Amino acid sequence: MSQIKQGAILSYVSIFLTNVVGLFLTPFIIKSLGNSEYGLYTLIGSLVAYLTLMDLGMNNTIVRFVAKYRAENDHHSERNFLGTVMLIYLVISVILILLGLLFYFNLDLYFRNTLSATQIRDAKTMFLILLFDIGIALPSGSFLAICTAYGHFVFPKLISIIRYVLRTITIITVLTLGGKSVSIVVTDTVFNILVVGITFYYCITALNVRFSFKERSTKIVKEIFSYSIWIFILAIILSFQWNAGQIILGFYFKTEIVAVFSLGLMLGGYFGAFSGVINTLLLPKAAKMVSGQMNAVQLTDEMIRVGRMNSFISFFILIGFIVLGKEFIILWVGYSYTDSWLVALLIMMVSFIPLTQSFGLSILEIKNKVKYRSLGMLISMTLAISLSFYFGKDYGIKGVIIPIVVGGCINTVISNFLFVKVFDFKLAKFYKETFLYQLIFSTVFLIIFISIKNYFTITGWFSFIVIGILYALLFAIFYILSLFNKEEKGFLFRR
Repeated sequence: MSQIKQGAILSYVSIFLTNVVGLFLTPFIIKSLGNSEYGLYTLIGSLVAYLTLMDLGMNNTIVRFVAKYRAENDHHSERNFLGTVMLIYLVISVILILLGLLFYFNLDLYFRNTLSATQIRDAKTMFLILLFDIGIALPSGSFLAICTAYGHFVFPKLISIIRYVLRTITIITVLTLGGKSVSIVVTDTVFNILVVGITFYYCITALNVRFSFKERSTKIVKEIFSYSIWIFILAIILSFQWNAGQIILGFYFKTEIVAVFSLGLMLGGYFGAFSGVINTLLLPKAAKMVSGQMNAVQLTDEMIRVGRMNSFISFFILIGFIVLGKEFIILWVGYSYTDSWLVALLIMMVSFIPLTQSFGLSILEIKNKVKYRSLGMLISMTLAISLSFYFGKDYGIKGVIIPIVVGGCINTVISNFLFVKVFDFKLAKFYKETFLYQLIFSTVFLIIFISIKNYFTITGWFSFIVIGILYALLFAIFYILSLFNKEEKGFLFRR
């Protein structure tokens, strides 16, 4: 079995494990912390998330250049490149810590109208710990990127699974003993540092990766930043696109409202994680295809192959969430989080097409054409966030999420325009083979299954699981029989 297929299987295992454990862990954390402190925990987490963007797009840069050097068998350039990247990371970590400290000392000014003195104290403690965490852990992303460039997907996925299991056990133990949100942050920091050390050791021993600091070439630095800066800007936009909602709501409302929005954001993120697994494993392949001078038809065909598999996974989750999502949230965390369903659903819908086209987005990155997409998205999302800030005060969660979703739709149009311009993407062919018939099937199935569901009453987890299994079996069987071609059936069932 290939590294790609093993990596895909382990990725789905990891995501499935995360979701199943999350079913029990998230309500346990909310119950242990209370809605207010849980909202505070997610608020600080979203703030620190912006600092993690300070990697300046280095991870994708590493995959692109290392894959290129390996294809050319140029080990000397690879070592010099990796040494230069490590020095850049050192500078980034110092700048990140300084910026974080500046924000830390002004944290009470930003939230003095919505947080109590005790909450501000806890927020500053969590922020400081997380700042230390990312200052050390930020370079670890480079080791994972090296594994990806080398085509080694299994080890990082196994480490991720083991880490999550041990983290879950530790958090349950700590909270049972009376720990609070600060305890969760400390736990995450300890595990992150351990993962950094283990991944570094794997790169050195198993992959025989070496870093050279003898040669310092300004040419390499210019090449790195001419590529990575636009990846960095794009990452900021994509992160701010969703996380800004928590900041806006935290500015206007109490942390309970932030918690509701955060839960919807988390569920929407799971959708992206499930649907995007295959794409994360194919970036090295995209680099080889582009360097091999493949034509527009070949690139479009590859996008269709990847997109059709992602389309199946995405429709499976989306239709299931439309039918059973609200009941799931009520059973999971209670009626007070019902609005999370709308937030998650809108995120899933606006993310659908970009997820099926992620291979094309990788091609834009490899061809170093992200600049135009980043600029277009910067304009659209700046307008969207401004409208969210304006409408959020009066309309709450809906006033925040709807403008952001509209901005996301505009971003999809921009990306498709660039696909056509950059590599003559066959737009009509892609939508016909990846989206049209799948949408018709899913719509008809949705109507039929809602009719079937009306004969049942969901009163608890048992009845929910029974209906969920019925949905999963019927959708998967009829979708595969109706829409999968021979190649897809072969990929699905062969070992």
